[in-house]
Amino acid sequence: MRVTQSVGGPAGIDLNLLVALDVLLEEQSVRGAARRLHLSEPAMSRTLGRVRRALGDPVLVRAGRRMVPTPRALAVRAEVSAVVERARALFVPAGETDVATVERTFTLLGHDGIAAALGPPLLARAATEAPGVRLRFLGESHIDVPFLREGTADLEVGVVDTVAPEVHSELLHEDRMLAVVRRGHPLLDGELTPARFATGAGHLTVSRRGRLHGPLDTALADLGLRRRVAVSVASFSASLFVVRDTDLVGLINSWGAPLAESMGLVVRPVPLALPPLPMSLAWHPRHDADPAHAWLRGAVRELMAVRAEAAPGG
Repeated sequence: MRVTQSVGGPAGIDLNLLVALDVLLEEQSVRGAARRLHLSEPAMSRTLGRVRRALGDPVLVRAGRRMVPTPRALAVRAEVSAVVERARALFVPAGETDVATVERTFTLLGHDGIAAALGPPLLARAATEAPGVRLRFLGESHIDVPFLREGTADLEVGVVDTVAPEVHSELLHEDRMLAVVRRGHPLLDGELTPARFATGAGHLTVSRRGRLHGPLDTALADLGLRRRVAVSVASFSASLFVVRDTDLVGLINSWGAPLAESMGLVVRPVPLALPPLPMSLAWHPRHDADPAHAWLRGAVRELMAVRAEAAPGG
Protein backbone atom coordinates (compact mmCIF):
# COMPACT_ATOMS: atom_id res chain seq x y z
CA MET A 1 0.00 0.00 0.00
CA ARG A 2 1.19 3.49 -0.80
CA VAL A 3 -0.57 6.74 0.06
CA THR A 4 -0.48 8.63 -3.22
CA GLN A 5 -0.74 12.03 -1.60
CA SER A 6 1.05 13.26 1.48
CA VAL A 7 -1.51 13.58 4.23
CA GLY A 8 -0.52 15.53 7.29
CA GLY A 9 -2.08 15.90 10.68
CA PRO A 10 -1.35 18.76 13.03
CA ALA A 11 2.34 17.92 12.87
CA GLY A 12 2.28 17.58 9.06
CA ILE A 13 3.38 13.94 9.10
CA ASP A 14 3.40 12.14 5.73
CA LEU A 15 1.49 8.88 6.14
CA ASN A 16 3.72 7.33 3.47
CA LEU A 17 6.35 7.21 6.20
CA LEU A 18 4.32 4.54 8.02
CA VAL A 19 4.47 2.29 4.96
CA ALA A 20 8.19 2.96 4.58
CA LEU A 21 8.82 2.29 8.28
CA ASP A 22 6.87 -0.98 8.13
CA VAL A 23 8.94 -2.22 5.18
CA LEU A 24 12.25 -0.99 6.64
CA LEU A 25 11.62 -2.85 9.90
CA GLU A 26 10.67 -5.99 8.01
CA GLU A 27 13.63 -5.92 5.63
CA GLN A 28 16.14 -4.33 8.04
CA SER A 29 17.91 -3.17 4.91
CA VAL A 30 17.72 0.01 2.85
CA ARG A 31 18.40 -1.99 -0.31
CA GLY A 32 15.69 -4.55 0.47
CA ALA A 33 13.17 -1.84 1.36
CA ALA A 34 14.00 0.07 -1.84
CA ARG A 35 13.38 -3.05 -3.89
CA ARG A 36 10.05 -3.71 -2.13
CA LEU A 37 8.84 -0.14 -2.61
CA HIS A 38 10.22 0.21 -6.17
CA LEU A 39 12.52 3.07 -5.20
CA SER A 40 16.19 3.75 -5.78
CA GLU A 41 18.53 3.20 -2.83
CA PRO A 42 19.31 6.94 -2.54
CA ALA A 43 15.58 7.70 -2.45
CA MET A 44 15.05 5.02 0.21
CA SER A 45 17.96 6.42 2.24
CA ARG A 46 16.32 9.85 2.14
CA THR A 47 13.03 8.30 3.24
CA LEU A 48 14.79 6.62 6.16
CA GLY A 49 16.17 10.01 7.11
CA ARG A 50 12.66 11.46 7.13
CA VAL A 51 11.41 8.54 9.24
CA ARG A 52 14.23 9.14 11.70
CA ARG A 53 13.39 12.81 12.01
CA ALA A 54 9.68 12.07 12.44
CA LEU A 55 10.30 9.51 15.20
CA GLY A 56 13.25 11.28 16.76
CA ASP A 57 15.08 7.93 16.70
CA PRO A 58 17.72 6.29 14.45
CA VAL A 59 15.26 3.39 13.80
CA LEU A 60 17.96 1.22 12.14
CA VAL A 61 21.61 1.25 13.16
CA ARG A 62 24.64 -0.44 11.68
CA ALA A 63 25.84 -3.64 13.41
CA GLY A 64 28.73 -5.08 11.45
CA ARG A 65 27.54 -5.67 7.89
CA ARG A 66 23.86 -5.46 8.67
CA MET A 67 21.37 -3.07 10.19
CA VAL A 68 19.37 -3.80 13.33
CA PRO A 69 16.33 -2.02 14.78
CA THR A 70 16.67 0.19 17.82
CA PRO A 71 14.68 -0.52 21.01
CA ARG A 72 12.28 2.29 20.03
CA ALA A 73 11.76 0.72 16.59
CA LEU A 74 11.09 -2.68 18.14
CA ALA A 75 8.59 -1.12 20.54
CA VAL A 76 6.50 0.41 17.73
CA ARG A 77 6.98 -2.36 15.15
CA ALA A 78 3.80 -4.31 15.89
CA GLU A 79 1.61 -1.19 16.02
CA VAL A 80 3.07 0.18 12.79
CA SER A 81 2.40 -3.12 11.04
CA ALA A 82 -1.15 -3.23 12.41
CA VAL A 83 -1.90 0.34 11.30
CA VAL A 84 -0.61 -0.34 7.79
CA GLU A 85 -2.64 -3.55 7.51
CA ARG A 86 -5.79 -1.78 8.75
CA ALA A 87 -5.22 0.93 6.17
CA ARG A 88 -4.82 -1.68 3.43
CA ALA A 89 -8.07 -3.33 4.48
CA LEU A 90 -9.84 0.05 4.61
CA PHE A 91 -9.05 0.83 0.99
CA VAL A 92 -9.96 -2.61 -0.34
CA PRO A 93 -13.69 -2.98 -1.15
CA ALA A 94 -15.42 -5.56 1.00
CA GLY A 95 -15.32 -9.03 -0.51
CA GLU A 96 -12.76 -8.05 -3.16
CA THR A 97 -9.54 -9.07 -1.46
CA ASP A 98 -7.51 -11.29 -3.78
CA VAL A 99 -4.59 -13.03 -2.08
CA ALA A 100 -3.10 -13.62 -5.53
CA THR A 101 -2.22 -9.90 -5.60
CA VAL A 102 -0.90 -9.67 -2.03
CA GLU A 103 2.79 -8.87 -1.58
CA ARG A 104 3.69 -9.81 1.96
CA THR A 105 6.28 -11.57 4.08
CA PHE A 106 4.82 -13.83 6.76
CA THR A 107 6.93 -14.95 9.70
CA LEU A 108 6.06 -18.30 11.27
CA LEU A 109 7.39 -19.32 14.67
CA GLY A 110 7.87 -22.92 15.72
CA HIS A 111 10.00 -25.98 16.23
CA ASP A 112 12.46 -26.42 13.35
CA GLY A 113 10.71 -29.68 12.49
CA ILE A 114 7.62 -27.59 11.67
CA ALA A 115 9.62 -25.74 9.00
CA ALA A 116 10.94 -29.02 7.61
CA ALA A 117 7.52 -30.67 7.46
CA LEU A 118 5.32 -27.66 6.66
CA GLY A 119 7.68 -25.53 4.58
CA PRO A 120 7.61 -27.40 1.22
CA PRO A 121 3.81 -27.86 0.94
CA LEU A 122 3.14 -24.32 2.20
CA LEU A 123 5.60 -22.86 -0.32
CA ALA A 124 3.93 -24.86 -3.09
CA ARG A 125 0.51 -23.62 -2.04
CA ALA A 126 1.71 -20.01 -1.85
CA ALA A 127 3.24 -20.27 -5.33
CA THR A 128 -0.17 -21.25 -6.69
CA GLU A 129 -2.54 -19.14 -4.61
CA ALA A 130 -0.48 -16.19 -3.37
CA PRO A 131 2.73 -15.84 -5.41
CA GLY A 132 3.56 -12.50 -3.80
CA VAL A 133 3.79 -14.08 -0.34
CA ARG A 134 7.19 -14.88 1.12
CA LEU A 135 7.71 -17.09 4.15
CA ARG A 136 10.16 -16.71 6.99
CA PHE A 137 10.45 -19.46 9.61
CA LEU A 138 11.82 -18.55 13.04
CA GLY A 139 13.02 -21.21 15.46
CA GLU A 140 11.87 -21.27 19.04
CA SER A 141 14.01 -19.23 21.40
CA HIS A 142 15.67 -20.57 24.55
CA ILE A 143 14.09 -17.63 26.37
CA ASP A 144 10.42 -16.63 26.46
CA VAL A 145 9.87 -13.66 24.14
CA PRO A 146 6.45 -12.20 23.20
CA PHE A 147 7.05 -12.67 19.46
CA LEU A 148 3.36 -12.43 18.53
CA ARG A 149 2.61 -9.38 20.63
CA GLU A 150 5.71 -7.54 19.41
CA GLY A 151 5.00 -8.38 15.78
CA THR A 152 8.23 -10.34 15.30
CA ALA A 153 6.13 -13.34 14.22
CA ASP A 154 2.73 -13.48 12.54
CA LEU A 155 1.77 -17.05 13.42
CA GLU A 156 3.02 -19.63 15.91
CA VAL A 157 2.63 -23.30 15.00
CA GLY A 158 3.17 -26.32 17.24
CA VAL A 159 2.93 -26.85 20.98
CA VAL A 160 2.07 -23.29 21.97
CA ASP A 161 3.03 -22.53 25.55
CA THR A 162 2.33 -18.81 25.58
CA VAL A 163 -0.13 -17.71 28.25
CA ALA A 164 -0.53 -14.09 27.12
CA PRO A 165 -4.26 -13.29 27.44
CA GLU A 166 -4.36 -11.25 24.23
CA VAL A 167 -3.08 -14.10 22.04
CA HIS A 168 -5.61 -16.24 20.19
CA SER A 169 -4.90 -19.97 20.18
CA GLU A 170 -6.63 -22.70 18.16
CA LEU A 171 -6.14 -26.40 18.88
CA LEU A 172 -5.57 -28.36 15.66
CA HIS A 173 -5.09 -31.90 16.97
CA GLU A 174 -3.30 -33.89 19.64
CA ASP A 175 0.01 -35.43 18.64
CA ARG A 176 2.18 -38.03 20.37
CA MET A 177 5.85 -38.82 20.73
CA LEU A 178 7.50 -41.71 18.88
CA ALA A 179 10.89 -43.33 19.34
CA VAL A 180 13.40 -43.12 16.49
CA VAL A 181 16.59 -45.16 16.04
CA ARG A 182 19.02 -46.04 13.27
CA ARG A 183 18.31 -48.99 11.03
CA GLY A 184 19.72 -52.19 12.55
CA HIS A 185 19.56 -50.87 16.10
CA PRO A 186 19.60 -53.66 18.76
CA LEU A 187 16.30 -52.43 20.25
CA LEU A 188 14.54 -53.38 17.01
CA ASP A 189 15.06 -57.08 17.75
CA GLY A 190 12.29 -58.46 19.96
CA GLU A 191 9.57 -56.76 21.97
CA LEU A 192 10.27 -53.19 23.00
CA THR A 193 9.29 -53.26 26.67
CA PRO A 194 9.54 -50.22 28.96
CA ALA A 195 12.59 -51.78 30.64
CA ARG A 196 14.41 -52.43 27.35
CA PHE A 197 13.46 -48.97 26.11
CA ALA A 198 14.87 -47.34 29.26
CA THR A 199 18.07 -49.31 29.69
CA GLY A 200 18.80 -50.88 26.31
CA ALA A 201 20.53 -47.78 24.94
CA GLY A 202 21.44 -44.21 25.74
CA HIS A 203 18.95 -41.47 24.93
CA LEU A 204 18.95 -38.11 23.19
CA THR A 205 16.63 -35.21 24.03
CA VAL A 206 15.62 -32.21 21.95
CA SER A 207 15.28 -29.09 24.05
CA ARG A 208 15.69 -25.42 23.14
CA ARG A 209 16.70 -24.83 26.78
CA GLY A 210 19.09 -27.79 26.98
CA ARG A 211 16.94 -29.80 29.36
CA LEU A 212 17.95 -33.42 29.98
CA HIS A 213 14.62 -34.50 31.50
CA GLY A 214 11.00 -34.41 30.39
CA PRO A 215 7.61 -36.18 30.56
CA LEU A 216 9.22 -39.42 29.41
CA ASP A 217 11.35 -39.51 32.56
CA THR A 218 8.25 -39.00 34.69
CA ALA A 219 6.51 -41.93 32.99
CA LEU A 220 9.57 -44.14 33.49
CA ALA A 221 9.86 -43.13 37.15
CA ASP A 222 6.26 -44.20 37.71
CA LEU A 223 7.40 -47.72 36.68
CA GLY A 224 10.54 -47.58 38.81
CA LEU A 225 12.71 -47.13 35.69
CA ARG A 226 15.29 -44.59 34.66
CA ARG A 227 17.01 -43.85 31.36
CA ARG A 228 20.43 -42.39 30.67
CA VAL A 229 20.34 -39.21 28.61
CA ALA A 230 23.68 -38.92 26.85
CA VAL A 231 23.10 -35.64 25.01
CA SER A 232 20.64 -32.80 24.47
CA VAL A 233 20.43 -30.88 21.19
CA ALA A 234 18.44 -27.76 20.40
CA SER A 235 16.87 -28.79 17.10
CA PHE A 236 14.84 -31.60 15.63
CA SER A 237 16.96 -31.81 12.48
CA ALA A 238 20.21 -32.08 14.43
CA SER A 239 18.74 -34.88 16.53
CA LEU A 240 18.04 -36.99 13.43
CA PHE A 241 21.64 -36.76 12.25
CA VAL A 242 22.95 -37.71 15.69
CA VAL A 243 20.55 -40.67 15.94
CA ARG A 244 21.48 -41.81 12.44
CA ASP A 245 25.17 -42.12 13.31
CA THR A 246 24.94 -43.44 16.90
CA ASP A 247 23.11 -46.05 18.96
CA LEU A 248 21.13 -43.36 20.81
CA VAL A 249 17.33 -43.38 20.99
CA GLY A 250 15.61 -40.17 19.96
CA LEU A 251 12.06 -38.85 20.19
CA ILE A 252 10.03 -37.17 17.46
CA ASN A 253 6.47 -36.01 16.93
CA SER A 254 4.36 -38.27 14.76
CA TRP A 255 4.29 -35.71 11.94
CA GLY A 256 8.08 -35.94 11.85
CA ALA A 257 8.04 -39.67 11.07
CA PRO A 258 8.19 -39.24 7.26
CA LEU A 259 11.24 -36.99 7.62
CA ALA A 260 12.99 -39.51 9.84
CA GLU A 261 12.15 -42.40 7.53
CA SER A 262 13.44 -40.46 4.52
CA MET A 263 16.85 -40.50 6.27
CA GLY A 264 16.72 -44.28 6.69
CA LEU A 265 15.73 -44.12 10.34
CA VAL A 266 13.18 -46.43 11.98
CA VAL A 267 10.22 -45.11 13.97
CA ARG A 268 8.49 -47.11 16.72
CA PRO A 269 5.79 -46.37 19.32
CA VAL A 270 7.07 -45.48 22.77
CA PRO A 271 6.03 -48.32 25.15
CA LEU A 272 4.81 -45.86 27.78
CA ALA A 273 1.70 -43.80 28.49
CA LEU A 274 2.82 -40.29 27.63
CA PRO A 275 0.68 -37.13 27.76
CA PRO A 276 -0.56 -35.99 24.33
CA LEU A 277 1.01 -32.98 22.64
CA PRO A 278 -1.54 -30.29 21.70
CA MET A 279 -0.65 -28.96 18.24
CA SER A 280 -2.05 -25.45 17.87
CA LEU A 281 -1.99 -22.19 15.96
CA ALA A 282 -1.55 -18.89 17.78
CA TRP A 283 -1.72 -15.31 16.56
CA HIS A 284 -2.33 -11.78 17.81
CA PRO A 285 -5.94 -10.56 17.46
CA ARG A 286 -4.84 -7.57 15.37
CA HIS A 287 -4.68 -10.08 12.49
CA ASP A 288 -8.23 -11.41 12.96
CA ALA A 289 -9.77 -9.37 10.13
CA ASP A 290 -6.73 -9.45 7.85
CA PRO A 291 -7.67 -11.47 4.72
CA ALA A 292 -4.07 -12.36 3.90
CA HIS A 293 -3.44 -13.60 7.42
CA ALA A 294 -6.71 -15.54 7.28
CA TRP A 295 -5.39 -17.22 4.12
CA LEU A 296 -2.18 -18.13 5.96
CA ARG A 297 -4.08 -19.58 8.92
CA GLY A 298 -6.34 -21.58 6.65
CA ALA A 299 -3.45 -22.94 4.59
CA VAL A 300 -1.46 -23.99 7.66
CA ARG A 301 -4.56 -25.47 9.29
CA GLU A 302 -5.31 -27.64 6.25
CA LEU A 303 -1.71 -28.72 5.69
CA MET A 304 -1.30 -29.66 9.36
CA ALA A 305 -4.49 -31.75 9.12
CA VAL A 306 -3.05 -33.58 6.12
CA ARG A 307 0.14 -34.25 8.08
CA ALA A 308 -1.83 -35.55 11.05
CA GLU A 309 -3.79 -37.99 8.84
CA ALA A 310 -0.60 -39.22 7.18
CA ALA A 311 1.23 -39.77 10.49
CA PRO A 312 1.59 -43.34 11.80
CA GLY A 313 -1.73 -44.31 13.35
CA GLY A 314 -3.30 -41.06 12.10
